Amino acid sequence: MKLLVANPNTSTGVTDRLVAAGKLVASPGTELLPMTAPRGVPYIATRAEAAIGSAVMLEMLAEKRGTVDAAIVAAFGDPGLGGARELFDFPVVGMAEAAMLVACTLGRRFAIVSFAKALEPWFAEIVDWHGLAGRCAAIRTLDEAFRSIDDVADEKEQLLVDLAVGTVKNDGADVVILAGAPLAGMADRVKGRIPVPVVDGIQAAVVMAEGLVRLKPRKATAGTFKRPAAKDSKGLSQALADVIGHRGT
Repeated sequence: MKLLVANPNTSTGVTDRLVAAGKLVASPGTELLPMTAPRGVPYIATRAEAAIGSAVMLEMLAEKRGTVDAAIVAAFGDPGLGGARELFDFPVVGMAEAAMLVACTLGRRFAIVSFAKALEPWFAEIVDWHGLAGRCAAIRTLDEAFRSIDDVADEKEQLLVDLAVGTVKNDGADVVILAGAPLAGMADRVKGRIPVPVVDGIQAAVVMAEGLVRLKPRKATAGTFKRPAAKDSKGLSQALADVIGHRGT
């Protein structure tokens, strides 16, 4: 089984972290194929950056169409996820969606903990987009600078653990999600220091993607995620233009 780990951020170091963490839970025979955005920002933190990342994500998936069994949108805000499900006939799993759905199987209410204050509005909107606002106890983030996006998980580890413990004590969280691609792999290191289950987004997404491939869901021909009619386009990558134009299907 081949799973595309598509990072819509431009940080290759973050992609490496995502793949390393995903491999810890991948089944024997599952291959994780890394892909990093060729343009954009080092890490998506705002609505505008997410809009840019969404377009880049669709181009990335189009480029790999026909070579993978499923794809993971490997940024916590799931940029481009809805559009990807319209366009492609292979399963596409969002990292935030997978983390939250797994968290819902482990407790009544989850908290999202992350490393940058700028992420809060975007994360709140993606929780609502997935219909899970009622299950979210809190979104808590650090409000201080960090040296490197590639190393923020190591630099801020204890502060993030303290923040997670605080959500359990003060917000009544039953589960903690360590959110954001740069925090991939951190849950395994710190779960013994947080008194409730801790969810790693990429690991949840890998397990969910594997399950969907095995379930072999059909592509929708009705409902809100059916494939749109063929349309001409201008200025898009050739791969994405072909998908939108129903060429090579």
